[in-house]
Amino acid sequence: MAITTATGAKYFIGGTTAIDYTTDAGAIEDFEALTWVEIKEVEDGGEIGDESADVTFQSLSDSRVRHLKGARDAGTLALVVGDDPLDPGQQALRAAEKTKFLYNFKVEYEDAPDASYSNSVDYFRGLVMSARKNIGTGDNVLRRTFNIGINTEILTVEPDNTP
Repeated sequence: MAITTATGAKYFIGGTTAIDYTTDAGAIEDFEALTWVEIKEVEDGGEIGDESADVTFQSLSDSRVRHLKGARDAGTLALVVGDDPLDPGQQALRAAEKTKFLYNFKVEYEDAPDASYSNSVDYFRGLVMSARKNIGTGDNVLRRTFNIGINTEILTVEPDNTP
């Protein structure tokens, strides 16, 4: 598959329905059965993906620090949007920020290699940690940053060309 731009990526919120992560295939099936609300006017899709904690150990005998891989962290998605108080997706994010519940998220990338393929999709669950308004200066568009703390593995459905 060739590289592509982020243009065309779409972000969705899908409520608090629990997802069974026993198997990746089962979890993806659960995610695909949900009703999704698109979050409009996304300007910056942030950064997501696992990173291992750096666990260190200092050996007395050879004076070396050893690095080990610790717990995995999928990160905090800083989703920047043009603030639209009437957008149902942004309304759902603002409401989710007021709770302590995990919400389901979907990111669809416009990355199909040709018309016979589907786009790839990421699914995950997270907490909406903030809904800060970015005011800026006179000629700035009002923006809002929703920080979403990802609490699960990010499951990716790769482009597919099966009918």
